[in-house]
Amino acid sequence: MDDLMKGEPASGFQTLLGYTLVRWEEGVAEVELTIAPQHRNRGGVLHGGALMTLLDTVMGFAETHCAVPGHSRRVVTLSLSSNFLGAVAEGTVVARGTLLGGGRKIVGCRGEVRRKEDGALLASAEGMFKYAPGSENPEGTPR
Repeated sequence: MDDLMKGEPASGFQTLLGYTLVRWEEGVAEVELTIAPQHRNRGGVLHGGALMTLLDTVMGFAETHCAVPGHSRRVVTLSLSSNFLGAVAEGTVVARGTLLGGGRKIVGCRGEVRRKEDGALLASAEGMFKYAPGSENPEGTPR
């Protein structure tokens, strides 16, 4: 697989949870997570906190694609509204984030998490995000 992170190392949180970036282009991103015991809640299903993390993460990626080698873009989450619609205990989930639009510094995004095996919708979210200084420009800033 191509290095979608373009040489940027995985964050500590990404390493801890074990999700993988599988698509990253202007305005859209996808991450996958194969459910393991550490991702399940006391009821034995994928924890809502893991779903929220995937939604927040994938929406952040959707807003920060940068085509300039050695540069990156960053956002911080201002608000995140979520809906939990289903449960899953095993298999792989796919989270997809899509940029909705906004201004120069504050943008909105939509996200959803689906079971990879059958496409069943598990969670959805919308959020508002603020670009870090320099990240509002598509060329980003040097890492």
